[in-house]
Amino acid sequence: MTAPITDRSAPPLRVVILGGGTAGWMTAIAIASLTGGATDVHLVESEDIGIVGVGEATLPHLRAFITRMGIDEQEFMAATQATYKLGIEFSGFGRQGERYIHPFGTYGRPLADVGFHHFWLRAKAARVASRLDEYSFAVMAAEAGRFAHPRDDADPVDSFGYAYQFDATLFGPYLRERAIARGVRRTEDKVVSVERDERGRVAALMLEGGERVEGELFVDCSGFRALLIGDAEWEDWSHWLPCDRAVAVPCEPADRGIEPFTRAIAMPAGWRWRIPLRHRIGNGYVYSSAHCTDDDARAALLSAIEGSPLTEPRVLRFRAGRRRNGWTGNVVSIGLASGFLEPLESTSIYLIQAAITALLENLPHGPADPGDSDAFNDQMDYEYARIRDFLILHYHATERADSSFWNHVRTMDIPDSLTEKLELWRRCAVVPQYRRGLFLEPSWISVMIGQGVIPEGWDPRAELPSQDGLEKALAGLAQHIASGVRAMPSHGAALGLGANV
Repeated sequence: MTAPITDRSAPPLRVVILGGGTAGWMTAIAIASLTGGATDVHLVESEDIGIVGVGEATLPHLRAFITRMGIDEQEFMAATQATYKLGIEFSGFGRQGERYIHPFGTYGRPLADVGFHHFWLRAKAARVASRLDEYSFAVMAAEAGRFAHPRDDADPVDSFGYAYQFDATLFGPYLRERAIARGVRRTEDKVVSVERDERGRVAALMLEGGERVEGELFVDCSGFRALLIGDAEWEDWSHWLPCDRAVAVPCEPADRGIEPFTRAIAMPAGWRWRIPLRHRIGNGYVYSSAHCTDDDARAALLSAIEGSPLTEPRVLRFRAGRRRNGWTGNVVSIGLASGFLEPLESTSIYLIQAAITALLENLPHGPADPGDSDAFNDQMDYEYARIRDFLILHYHATERADSSFWNHVRTMDIPDSLTEKLELWRRCAVVPQYRRGLFLEPSWISVMIGQGVIPEGWDPRAELPSQDGLEKALAGLAQHIASGVRAMPSHGAALGLGANV
């Protein structure tokens, strides 16, 4: 391994980031803020090159990033037209007409090391349980359109996480201003060629204006173009995740209040997102071009949105998968340059954040060592594979056979890793425990129960309470949560926009 970044005796590591947008400026501000004088960060971007800019829904992990960067939450939210997010509502995925919310929080509380869902499954079999959602504070608050910041000392039953829904076109510029104030150099120009040394490593970027930008470590945030990492081997996952296009359009806000959650609505050839911001609603239809034409997708989206469209719909093309080695030589790919997984669970910005964390943990102090890249690649492989399986679950765990698309995903082969999880769950209601990565036990429980994958059995220790005692405990828990939710302000009031917004 190379010398640790804490060694300040060597000259600063020259880090060149190609591409702005969310990935580029998150990377720039993180390196500049967390490595101090050990790095010299230079970002090259061109305003003439557009950004994808539809990653508007996030996960709670972004809160930690905002805090770590010393950014005031209220200032950030106002600047990006952000709203709060308590989870994602899925409609029509398991069966048509059914819905559930995947919350940022848990269900109930465990008893004697036995997960709450085991007791719920027993009660459900006896027909004395309410729907699982009623034992989640986050779900009930989302359905009621209410929000308040969770207390650090809250009882586990009352605790929950939250994320943000914001205008992605405003987030990058917001970070840019703060990154430059922390010493990041920015050059506005286009790359015309990439200069490589005899080993194939990038030595410099040649810009249209004639400047030659040298560096020791290059971070490719150039999006789908992947200008620096482009030759790295691609692992295609489209046979498991067949959606390869999206049509997106913002519309005027609806008359009803701003919901503190994102909606994902199943469509004949994929699914549709609805993301409520302060000033507009983000909409999109993610679909498989093998089952739907661009024109049909555009027409379906325009007929489904609630307000007048604010722009012309635009079609985005992509393929599900990732680079086998996101760090190759002295190039690290972050964001769309490293891979793509559709935004069904709002994971795009999380993957950027995970890559930044992995880069900082393995940041060289001088020429990159193979050990640095190996550790980074192993960590990102783990992140991508975990998310991949979770997304496939949403499609495969369905009873729908009403369209060629849903019939295909219902009957397709799935990764062995997901097969093992499903078999374990169906047999005894167990979700494998993980020490790291995304989507822990409550997330898997939410989707599997929400989409009708009900286990055959449960932990035998869940049989210990009496039937009457269990029924009363569940009723008391649901009443406690409902009472706590009623005491919360509306989402609009929490945003400072008024109780009726």
